[in-house]
Amino acid sequence: MQLVGMLDSPYVRRVAVSLRLLDLPFEHLPLSVFGTFEAFGRINPVVKAPTLVADDGSVLMNSSLILQWVATLSQRSLRPLGGPALQRDLRITGLALAACEKAVQLVYERNLRPAERQHAPWTERVSGQLRAACALLEAELGQAPLPAPAQEITDAGVTTAVAWGFMQMMVADTVHAADHPLLAAYAQQAERLPAFAACPAR
Repeated sequence: MQLVGMLDSPYVRRVAVSLRLLDLPFEHLPLSVFGTFEAFGRINPVVKAPTLVADDGSVLMNSSLILQWVATLSQRSLRPLGGPALQRDLRITGLALAACEKAVQLVYERNLRPAERQHAPWTERVSGQLRAACALLEAELGQAPLPAPAQEITDAGVTTAVAWGFMQMMVADTVHAADHPLLAAYAQQAERLPAFAACPAR
């Protein structure tokens, strides 16, 4: 398998960390959707990260769909089997992915659009959505902590930690660590795992 994309993308890093946790070997091709657009396009004309090239040459996109497929290849699952535990894992994963989406939108607005053409109402709206997702994640961890990363980390834990790392790297002025001590502490624990250390965002 080949995983295509840069690890500074939270979606690419989510897949890379998960593949390592699932003990699935893969080759990482660190191609950028910006700097190496043409090279990326030769693998996947849509130029979407992450892209996974399966052993038979099939190309998959979207981190959640990729993880759904690779889960069938492993003896281990990153999801609870069902019931309330699965429901909560999916809820937290959804919140973390929403935070990722809004953080990426904010980064694109700030970094790709000239300052004079940035739309302040849109930026404020996206920032508010981002803060709301983080506040709900913090509240979830306050109600009941996620499984300790060193024990049975789930997709919710991986996605939450990866999302937090991306936000602190790119939009820390919008999402303040001091306002989210539980999120920050959980992500710090997760980042110590070998699977995370092997896939640094920087």
